[in-house]
Amino acid sequence: MEIPRHWRLKQQRYALVGEVCPHCEEKIFPPRDVCPYCGNEAKTQFTFSGRGTVFSFTTLTEAPAGFEQAAPYTVALVKLEEGPVITAQLTDLGDRPVEIGMPVEMVTRKIRAEDEARGVILYGYKFRPVMETPK
Repeated sequence: MEIPRHWRLKQQRYALVGEVCPHCEEKIFPPRDVCPYCGNEAKTQFTFSGRGTVFSFTTLTEAPAGFEQAAPYTVALVKLEEGPVITAQLTDLGDRPVEIGMPVEMVTRKIRAEDEARGVILYGYKFRPVMETPK
């Protein structure tokens, strides 16, 4: 029996776990068998901080199948502090406008319900604006 995909990818969904290439030291997300920078094997696990900045963004008003209930929502390219740029949904925005360069942090949120009859709810990473601490 095959293990469901959402269970196999659990580690990547609840934390930003990628790899660091032991040859060229580039940080890679998502994990890959081969480093896209130098072509050598990249099997050294690396956990990213989950902090970064908005590099670019767009708001989707027509969502793809399975995400209709979430529309409209904002998706961003987030440049992580450690280097890689990843695509992720933004959350907890309230009335705050999204801006390029906005500091964000990873949070775990509901992505969608895959099989509501059996109660299968998929969680994963999204990014929210960094909360300012009072001085």
